[in-house]
Amino acid sequence: MTYCVAVKVDDGLVFVGDTRTSAGVDDVRTYNKMHVFETPGERVFVVMSAGNLATTQTVLTHLRRDMADDKPVNLNNIRHMFDAADYLGGLSVRSQKEAGAHTQYASNVDFRTTLILGGQIQGEDPALYLIYPEGNCISASPETPYIQIGESKYGKPILDRVIRPQISLEDAARCALVSMDSTMKSNLTVGPPLDLAVLPRDALRITHKERFDLDTPFYANLRKSWGDLLMRSFTELPRFEWEAQSQAQTQLL
Repeated sequence: MTYCVAVKVDDGLVFVGDTRTSAGVDDVRTYNKMHVFETPGERVFVVMSAGNLATTQTVLTHLRRDMADDKPVNLNNIRHMFDAADYLGGLSVRSQKEAGAHTQYASNVDFRTTLILGGQIQGEDPALYLIYPEGNCISASPETPYIQIGESKYGKPILDRVIRPQISLEDAARCALVSMDSTMKSNLTVGPPLDLAVLPRDALRITHKERFDLDTPFYANLRKSWGDLLMRSFTELPRFEWEAQSQAQTQLL
């Protein structure tokens, strides 16, 4: 399994993804799920994936080959972010069919992959799309300014409470990392190292790209601080009426 989250705020885009692809007792594997394609000053795209790894690799291969061969439609010459999402969806559908055609036991294998595409083309606003296995896509909105793929349920509550279009990129990045930590706490199929990428509005390049392991000082401090603050907040929740009565009776005795 996997978990990737991308956030769109007024100041730009933030991407966070794990790297775990297998989590057996004696078989833990990792694979990069965040892929950056950029021409600094002109355009930048970030692709994140969840689903069949072979299909994902095929999609990425087609992306790179189309760019290298200067095909009529490729990430170097596409004019709009929506068109890029539509193009990527088409590659995904094609790659799923190719993977199934070359597999003897295709009927028993799930070749689907779900993708996130985020980025900016010069002259347009930053954009964020969720691309379904069927090839169609939806964009992030001011009401829901984030997109998740993979094991999403554990990390969703903090995003719903915190993410708003007006928050800073730094707060968006912290929130995305906390969302990832919440997911890893409850699901062993999601795990480190974690990849973070930050794309400020109109920078047209990734300005910060970092990888965190559990013992990376910043990330270790973030996890500990979040856990401590949660426990402190929990102990300060309102008391039940019967607790107050019990405490009063105890004091009288």
